[in-house]
Amino acid sequence: MAILSSEAIILSAMRYGETSKIVRLATRDFGVQSAIARGALRPKSRFGASLQVMSRGLAQLIPARQSDLHQLAAFDLLHLPMNLGATIERYTAASVMAEVMQRFAPADPHPELFEALRDGLLALETAPAASAGAVGLRGLWRLVAMLGFEPALDACVLDGTAIDRSGTVAFSAREGGALCPDCARTHAVQMLSAEDRRDLVALLDPVAAMPELDARHDAAHRRLLARFIHHQMAEGAELPALAIWEQRAWEPS
Repeated sequence: MAILSSEAIILSAMRYGETSKIVRLATRDFGVQSAIARGALRPKSRFGASLQVMSRGLAQLIPARQSDLHQLAAFDLLHLPMNLGATIERYTAASVMAEVMQRFAPADPHPELFEALRDGLLALETAPAASAGAVGLRGLWRLVAMLGFEPALDACVLDGTAIDRSGTVAFSAREGGALCPDCARTHAVQMLSAEDRRDLVALLDPVAAMPELDARHDAAHRRLLARFIHHQMAEGAELPALAIWEQRAWEPS
């Protein structure tokens, strides 16, 4: 049987039996796939220490005949993102990116989605400490948008009325974006100032200047994104990494 080869990022890894691992991979050419790495935990395993979460490499898969669990024949490491572990903030944001890909990305080719994840992780790894929060937000919003859930900001998501960009904007995570004043009267909304809206537009644009977010605005944007994912994508599913990231649960209360 032909071996499939693709650039891939490890989204999760779990022990299987005494010597093996099961990994979930975001692949450039085959979407998100599951594979068993037999013997990965043996002292002289051919995988060495390459099967770390968020590691990027060239994966070789032997397709399964009767299940969705393929065999990982090799994983040639291209990049081990050591700096993602430099701070909990970087690591949790990266974990949410991996969680979103694992839960919502399809098992068919979407190279642009893989590249968004790859670029988002690289940007987060190399970002200055002061901008790491905004970089994590941008990486996550880009994945959400590329999965087909980009929020509407220029027109009311319900009736198409143009939104005034100069004042406060009513935003509904449940409905999927901005609401005009008439629609906002009958829906639960979060009010965004003109500055908050501009920052959100910049976070959604991968080539825009990165907005400068103080602690209060960073927290507000994290809450907004988390609510949006829960209402638009999760359908009641638990997303533990997202919950930790949203609440900054590693900080003392």
